[in-house]
Amino acid sequence: MTIWLPHVADRTGPKYRAIADALADDIRRGAVRPGMRLPTHRELAWRLGLTVGTVTRAYAEAERRGLIAGEVGRGTYVRGAAPADVAISYSAADSAQSDPGGASPLIDLSLNFPVIPGHEAELAAALRRLADRGDLAALLPYHPHAGRLSDRAAGAAWIGRSGLSVRAEDVAVTAGGQHAIVVCLAAVAASGDTVLVENLTYPGVKAAAALLGLKLAGVAIDAHGLVPDALAAGCRTTGAKALYCMPSLHNPTAAVMPEARRREIAAIAARHDMPIIEDDCYGFLVPDAPPPMAALGIAEGLFLTSLSKSIAAGQRIGYVTARPGRLERVTQAVRATSWMASPLAAAIATDWIGDGTAQRMVRERRAEAAARQAMVEAALPAARSPGGAVSYHAWLHLPEAWRADEFVAEARRRHVAVTPPTAFAVTRQAAPDAVRICYGAAAGRDELARGLAVLTGLLAEQPGMAASFV
Repeated sequence: MTIWLPHVADRTGPKYRAIADALADDIRRGAVRPGMRLPTHRELAWRLGLTVGTVTRAYAEAERRGLIAGEVGRGTYVRGAAPADVAISYSAADSAQSDPGGASPLIDLSLNFPVIPGHEAELAAALRRLADRGDLAALLPYHPHAGRLSDRAAGAAWIGRSGLSVRAEDVAVTAGGQHAIVVCLAAVAASGDTVLVENLTYPGVKAAAALLGLKLAGVAIDAHGLVPDALAAGCRTTGAKALYCMPSLHNPTAAVMPEARRREIAAIAARHDMPIIEDDCYGFLVPDAPPPMAALGIAEGLFLTSLSKSIAAGQRIGYVTARPGRLERVTQAVRATSWMASPLAAAIATDWIGDGTAQRMVRERRAEAAARQAMVEAALPAARSPGGAVSYHAWLHLPEAWRADEFVAEARRRHVAVTPPTAFAVTRQAAPDAVRICYGAAAGRDELARGLAVLTGLLAEQPGMAASFV
C-alpha cells in the first residue's frame, strides 16, 4: 500500500477539505498517480493526529470530486483528477516524455494508436491534389450538416467494406468516431434516459453519456460478446432506450461476436423495440468478420465507423448510417455539436477512399498489427486474442496475487503504461483484475519488446516483491 501523507498544516478551512485539496494537488503534480492505494482511514488519522471521522469525511469529499474510489475488501485507490479512470495523453509526443520520478522515457502501452506512424507523404500528395484542382474556395463556406454528397458517397463506400450496403443519402459525415458516438446517442435518448452497454465498454461512451446526461447500464459479456439472457433481462428491468455495443474487436477484450450471437442480440433488441448503436471502428482489422447487425434486417440499427484507427487519429472523420427518420435526428445532432465535419478533412478522406490510398493504408496497418500482436502473445500467452483475430490491443487477466490497481501503478513506476479495468467498467463491481495492453503507441517493435519485458518480469513477481523495487 502506498503511504501517502498530505501536507495540510498550512491550509486554511476545514481539515477534511484540506486533505481532499492536498490529494488533488498531489495528483496534478504527479506525486500520486492513478491506481495507487491510499492509507486506511484509521492509519491516516493516526499519522495526522486527527479523528477517523475527519478522514472518512475527507475521503468522501475526494470521491465526490472523482479523485478516488473505494471498494470493500480492496481499499481506497486514486482515480485521477478527472472523472475518467485512467490518465490519458492524447499526444504521441507526450507519450515519449520521461515518466515523472524517473529518467527513463515512458513506454506507453495504454493508448490505441494506429500502429504505423507517418503516411506524411500521402497527406502531402492529397493536399497538393486539392490545391491543383483550383477549387479550394469550395471548402471554405458552410456545407450541409450531413456533408457534401460526394463525401457521403465515400462514407457509403467505406461502410460497404463491412458488408453493409447503403446509399450516400443514408450516411452522415461526423468529426470522427467519438463525435459519431455522441450524435448517435443524442438521436436515440434524452437526458435522464438509460442506454445499455457491455459491462466493460469503451471509455469514450462513458464520457459521451455523462455529457448528455444519460445513464449507462452494463450487460454481462462472455468470450463471444453480449450475453443474450443478460441483455433480455436488461431490456425488461431498465427501461433502456437503446443498446450501444462493439461486436467486432470489442474494446477492451478484443472479442469478435459470431453471427449466431449477433442474430440473437438483434432479435432481443427488436422484441423490445430497441435501436442498436453498432460501433465498427476496429472492424477493418477483421476482413472476415460476420455481417454487421445492421445488415441482418432484424432490429433498427445505427452503424458508425471512422478513419481514426484505420487511417489517422488526427483525420477526425467518421460516418454514421441509419434509417431516414433516425438519420435526420443524427444530422440535427451534428448541427448542434459541430455544424458540420471539417470540409478539408472530409475532402482528403474522400480522395483517399476513391483512389485506393485508404485501402492500402488499411493493409499496412493490419500487417503491422499482426506482427506486433504476435510479439505480445509470445511474451504474454494469457493475452492471446480470442479467436485469433488481429487487433490493436489485448486483454490480460492477471494472476490471482495481483490486483489491477497495484499492477498498473507498479508498471508505471517501471516506466510502462497500461490501461486499468476501471477505465472500461460501467460499475466498480464489473472491473476484473485485468489490464489492456495496446501495441500501437510504442514507437517501434524494439520499444514494444522492452515494454513487454517489463510486464513479463512484473507478472513473475509477487506484489510484495514489487513494493521493494527501487
